[in-house]
Amino acid sequence: MAQVISNSGHDDMIHDAVLDYYGRRLATCSSDKTIKIFDVEGETHRLADTLKGHEGAVWCVSWAHPKYGTILASSSYDARILIWREQNGQWQRIYEFSNHTASVNLVAWSPPETGCHLAAASSDGHVSVLTFENNTFNHDIFNAHALGANAVSWSPAVLPGQLTNAQPAGQPPAPVKRLVTGGSDNLVKIWSYNSSTQHFDNTCTLTGHSDWVRDVAWSPTPLSKTYIASASQDHTVRIWTLAAGADINDPSAWKSEELNFEVVVWRVSWSMAGNVLAVSGGDNRVSLWKEKLKGGWEVVKTIEE
Repeated sequence: MAQVISNSGHDDMIHDAVLDYYGRRLATCSSDKTIKIFDVEGETHRLADTLKGHEGAVWCVSWAHPKYGTILASSSYDARILIWREQNGQWQRIYEFSNHTASVNLVAWSPPETGCHLAAASSDGHVSVLTFENNTFNHDIFNAHALGANAVSWSPAVLPGQLTNAQPAGQPPAPVKRLVTGGSDNLVKIWSYNSSTQHFDNTCTLTGHSDWVRDVAWSPTPLSKTYIASASQDHTVRIWTLAAGADINDPSAWKSEELNFEVVVWRVSWSMAGNVLAVSGGDNRVSLWKEKLKGGWEVVKTIEE
């Protein structure tokens, strides 16, 4: 990845770099207000396009699942979310969401089983969820964190325990729409979609951090347990674990383990298999953590950027 970044063509600091589902395309974004799209083949990459439209630093880019087409979302300091689509080799901006009143810090697409939904966290304290259906966008926007929302992550569409619970013969469990958010109020909050009101409800709040929560990540794979990681300016990462079958909305059912760092921790990210956690902090290091057989977490690798 470092090789791509060093030749990225951006004039300023890179804030995000994300490969698409197949690993054939890389999107990067930067303080220079642009998004760069690269075609990736083995060790080589070629700049395919530069997307312009934001009026401030672009913090985050996120690829939609390919079943919905070649779609990229971007969020910026300019308080806007832009949705881009490629057709016949041409990139076009297909939607702009400008209901936020401050920087949009992070965007994330939902698991495809739940539909085509994009969640966003903004410094205005609100989280928005855009739904793309029949060529139209609908949105739900709600107040999530009093001092600003910094991060959002979707739960898997099916949680541990649901796979084994009694289901009518041959019927898979219904996919759930659920989010976790982190904010400048030091809180981690879980939100569940309420189909009767068609809004997201705050169903659980996890406390323990003593400074801003900068990032949250819900493990993408329904393993034997549910895992959420949260990264904070208090120099810790907390890994919240819920046993299969336990009540997801009961804060006391979540067990939390603290990983301590000497620096502010910026980002956390789970492996696709869901059992390795990558942590990046203010010292430009990335550490990889894995759960030990007898419990607890240990560093399995440290990468100097």
